[in-house]
Amino acid sequence: MNKTVASACVIIPPEEIWEPIQKIRRTYDSKIHRWMPHINLFYPFAPMQEYDKIFKKFENKCKTIKVFTISLKQFKYFQHRYQNHTIWLDPEPNELIIDLQRELLKLVPEYNDVNKFSRGFRPHLSIGQFTTYKIYDFIAQLQKNWEVLTFQVNQIYFISHENVKDSAFKIIKKLKLNQ
Repeated sequence: MNKTVASACVIIPPEEIWEPIQKIRRTYDSKIHRWMPHINLFYPFAPMQEYDKIFKKFENKCKTIKVFTISLKQFKYFQHRYQNHTIWLDPEPNELIIDLQRELLKLVPEYNDVNKFSRGFRPHLSIGQFTTYKIYDFIAQLQKNWEVLTFQVNQIYFISHENVKDSAFKIIKKLKLNQ
């Protein structure tokens, strides 16, 4: 089993709703040029040369999982070292994403890294890294100006990037959910 940080399996919002997310990310996300807006399902993930094998495993399972709708309403944060935070949008209802990931994880249990955090798998869409002791004020300001984004999750993506500094992730494979 191989894993690489140059690969992930993700949910990507439709490009037509990216702009409010990217507006914040352009100011606060040092990874904006590497990652498109996304919600990780598996990261690190299989090297690209293993995608075909995993795609076949996922294809039949994805046909049994109904398309669902999520909303990006609320900002939350992860605290890292003192005053260092990642702020993210909480996809609601996140139980649907957790269920999707749980079903796919049964097929590739070796890619369970996002499940190993103390609170388990926590679906999120990162919008930036922050160093502040006024995190609540900062989130309140973001929330005040935020308009809810809603979209259908109708496919998942295998993404990868070249293993060189500053290379951007690209969509390599798409898997449709059950319409």
